[in-house]
Amino acid sequence: MPDYTGSVENQEVQEAPPAGPAGEDGPPGEDVPGILERAKNRIKEMEEAIAGVIVGQEEVVHQVLTALLAGGHVLLEGVPGLGKTALVRTVARVTGLTFRRIQFTPDLMPADITGTQIFNEKGADSPFRFSPGPVFANIVLADEINRATPKTQSALLEAMQERTVTSGGLTYPLPEPFFVLATQNPLEMEGTYPLPEAQLDRFLFKINVSYPSAGELLAIADRTTGAAEPQASSLLVPGELRGWLKLVRRVVVVEDVVDYAVRLVLATQPDNPRAPERVRRFVRYGSSPRGLQALVLGARAEALREGRPQAGYADVRRVAPAALRHRLILSYEAAAEGIGADELVAEVLEAVPVHQ
Repeated sequence: MPDYTGSVENQEVQEAPPAGPAGEDGPPGEDVPGILERAKNRIKEMEEAIAGVIVGQEEVVHQVLTALLAGGHVLLEGVPGLGKTALVRTVARVTGLTFRRIQFTPDLMPADITGTQIFNEKGADSPFRFSPGPVFANIVLADEINRATPKTQSALLEAMQERTVTSGGLTYPLPEPFFVLATQNPLEMEGTYPLPEAQLDRFLFKINVSYPSAGELLAIADRTTGAAEPQASSLLVPGELRGWLKLVRRVVVVEDVVDYAVRLVLATQPDNPRAPERVRRFVRYGSSPRGLQALVLGARAEALREGRPQAGYADVRRVAPAALRHRLILSYEAAAEGIGADELVAEVLEAVPVHQ
């Protein structure tokens, strides 16, 4: 970790990793189908490595990796004990990225996350030195994020949006790539605080973690109560994930597919005459433009996972629930009638035709 005394101009939190294997960014002359096929196979290897530690939850793992390929943050929601923390830790190990875990509690302060200025009596240029907090890592696990107060939750806003931290009037860059993978318990559980809408919107995906089946429970017992628990090892070489992040942005999305994503987002707006009747009745505010960005980036990442150079309508539909469910602000009437965001997103997908 570098010295943060005084000015941070021309300083970096972490040295950039060396370039990955040739062809990850698609250099001139590289065979494009070969690049895509190699990425597809490597991503499949990652899924298999994670499956060696995490029992079940294939769809959750799929969506988490899709979000990482798209360069976005992830919110995982589920009751305690479903392996959310273990999943994030395993993903960090497989990707080979630096990892920090922050346990959110009611007494956690913003400086406990971002870092603070420390008096440095020997400082030549400045009497203060910045001591970076645990947010300075490639993958940050914000564990039980909704158990901290909104003031502390908001300490992540600048980091998630700008990939920087400001302290003492100076701005410090975060490592690249940078991901926040947060876990939260359902809001009806005791001792939780709803996340502010502005922070929810910064998460590319919200993923619901379901309860395991009987067979998966047996496998969990067998895998975690024996003499040795399975551990994942680093699979990616330095720079490999960074190459995929650039590659995702180069996946083609034709205008008709983008138009479909736009129509999905507009159909979540209660004042849109083309929105489904129950959306107009139960939704107070629909998806922001970030929902559209999540749909398009997620579709591009889905195409890359399958080794395709172009994303299609099915890719948009695949990521729509995770991209939109946390961006719908429901009315009190919806809560009274037990209407959830997933139901309304499903109705939007059914109501909006693929071809206009």
